[in-house]
Amino acid sequence: MRLLAVVFSVLLTFWLAFPAMAGDFVPGTEDVPVMPGLTPVADSALVFDKPQGRIVEAQFQGRLKRAQIAAFYAETLPQLGWRQTGTDSWQRDDEILHLEFGETDGEVTVGFSLSPR
Repeated sequence: MRLLAVVFSVLLTFWLAFPAMAGDFVPGTEDVPVMPGLTPVADSALVFDKPQGRIVEAQFQGRLKRAQIAAFYAETLPQLGWRQTGTDSWQRDDEILHLEFGETDGEVTVGFSLSPR
């Protein structure tokens, strides 16, 4: 029983330390998580994998605040090796990730654009 409690505690600590690993990822990636509370916009995903690098476009929406979403990605993306290069822009190796925000009737839309550098 004590061993089970220790294992549970370690797993819980790991899960809380790495929130990016808890959910789904943007289509075509395994390193750009989707924030809980965001759902995909139908037919918005576009994925190309070519020799120069991958190109990914996708949109998600949810009834969240833009600041919440920005804070989630500011905390989560560095854990996955992304380095912030500007407002809503990230770079890792030879890829650039841009987030674009829009809002309609209290629902925020987040556009993810991933391309070679």
